[in-house]
Amino acid sequence: MANEDGKVRIERDTMGEVKIPAGAYYGAQTQRAVENFPVSGIVFPREFIRALGLIKKCAAQVNSKLQFLDVKLAKGIVEAANEVERGDLDQEFVLDIFQTGSGTSTNMNANEVIATRANEILSGQKDTRSPVHPNDHVNMGQSSNDVIPTAIHVAALTSITADLVPALKELHESLKERSIAFDGIVKIGRTHLQDAVPIRLGQEFSGYARQVELDIEALKGLGEGLGELALGGTAVGTGLNCAQDFAFETIELLSRETGCRFTEARNHFAAQASQDAAMRASGVLKSVAVSLMKIANDIRWLSSGPRCGIGEINIPALQPGSSIMPGKVNPVIPESVTQVAAHVMGNDAAIAIGCQAGNFELNVMLPVIAHNLLQSIKLLSSVAKIFSEKCVKGISANEKRCEACTENSLAMGTMLAPMIGHEKAAAIAKKAYTTGKTVREVAMAEKVVSRDELDRLLDPASMT
Repeated sequence: MANEDGKVRIERDTMGEVKIPAGAYYGAQTQRAVENFPVSGIVFPREFIRALGLIKKCAAQVNSKLQFLDVKLAKGIVEAANEVERGDLDQEFVLDIFQTGSGTSTNMNANEVIATRANEILSGQKDTRSPVHPNDHVNMGQSSNDVIPTAIHVAALTSITADLVPALKELHESLKERSIAFDGIVKIGRTHLQDAVPIRLGQEFSGYARQVELDIEALKGLGEGLGELALGGTAVGTGLNCAQDFAFETIELLSRETGCRFTEARNHFAAQASQDAAMRASGVLKSVAVSLMKIANDIRWLSSGPRCGIGEINIPALQPGSSIMPGKVNPVIPESVTQVAAHVMGNDAAIAIGCQAGNFELNVMLPVIAHNLLQSIKLLSSVAKIFSEKCVKGISANEKRCEACTENSLAMGTMLAPMIGHEKAAAIAKKAYTTGKTVREVAMAEKVVSRDELDRLLDPASMT
């Protein structure tokens, strides 16, 4: 929060006094981290802050139910945590991603903001420590070491479920619809970037649709791993200072709040020392990125031209493509898709390195894992929707171009091979190439089969 006319207030923590912007809801530990980590200006995303608010809210409700937390204090915490969940206090989450590897600074950022806002709700005073204390009350039964991994899983699974899967379903439907619309259009196939036997344009698009469908299935399978939460392990996985039923009941509340199925980790030591579920999730996101890049690149090539490229399909013209060449229009949406895909692949590499940082009882690259994982989900969700709406839905076929390329292809000689043998068919194809004629024209001139038989053999539709 910005200073009130440059004013500051003095707060204390276990290390002494700290000057803090007068209007801020956060406290001393957050301010120390502000001063220690002015690295990138990149802060935790909304999805992660929402998850933190959810965790703190559910924890307070359960601690009150278990009679460890005063009902009045719990009410204040719940109301303040609700505001964090909604995004009302996002401006108070000021810490850089590149901070302490456990994310302790951000956990304390949440604890301090919620405590201060709860105290303001309860007493009218913006006090960071009384009557609600950030450690004793907001963080009751928790440690940064189980809260931050829990927030990663909650944020990732809810974002995949609510954003990425629906976006990919929309893209899948668009591709499937195009495959149906193009089913009767025969075009030339290509392997090794060289002409191959004919294929229907609809078949080509059905392949793209199936790629996306498989990605959706893989994403849905992430629920088992991301659904296991570290909450209840506290500092090292032993559950020290955590009530017996705290984790189970809090996680049940989280499940009801989010609509996702969460359970307590079967083994807290694995849940806190490693980030294997995040790594697997990132691997699936990378797979989605690779699929989208393949599809986008194919669409770029198939629509290349418009006169001197492949030009078998037309994509929507969205904006001028050149500052110097009048009339040029570029495939800007597929290019956006491929750039996102490259970025997601890079994020996956960083996550892989981060997941190796599980020294003994704690992974200490949690913030960068959280940032990259959630950024990949967000980027893929956004670009898949844009790809569907601004490109795929508007694709049309250039039927005349498809027909001309097919007829002119040397691969048409493939259907002659069973009748006249591979070598003779190859000789006809070679002669067609050197003379600039079609396979049909050469075969007809050499009378290798009857006219009717030749027309039957070289019917492109029958080859598909």
